[in-house]
Amino acid sequence: MGKRKKITADARKEALKSVYFAKLNGVPTSPRKMRLVADMIRGKEAFLALGMLKFSNKEAAARMEKLLRSAINNWEQKNESKAEAGQLYVSEVKVDEGLMLKRLRPAPQGRGYRVRKRSNHVYLAVDTLVKETVENTNEQNA
Repeated sequence: MGKRKKITADARKEALKSVYFAKLNGVPTSPRKMRLVADMIRGKEAFLALGMLKFSNKEAAARMEKLLRSAINNWEQKNESKAEAGQLYVSEVKVDEGLMLKRLRPAPQGRGYRVRKRSNHVYLAVDTLVKETVENTNEQNA
């Protein structure tokens, strides 16, 4: 690895130490359906989002709930303290398209219709509300 590449890689690693996230790759749900659930919780307080996901009747909500619990747990391990209500919020949720399985379904007159079984990758990050409000008050005072 070159010197310049090593410097940028170290800077990226250092930046990731202050980000609390969880990833879920290869979820067998279409990205469009998962984005509906992601839009539901984006920017919300973490425990409020957990409640919304728990009582949502969408299938993707159960997977997103498990992912959010994982991100909260990652925050607790890095900070060595228990998360309290009103302390964390969902700062970022990204849903990207994953692997697509292509299958054929029999159709009339000897034809075959293509069936695309989609999957997705989900990235969810949580952050503290306290840090955000401190930055906002500093901007207002300046």
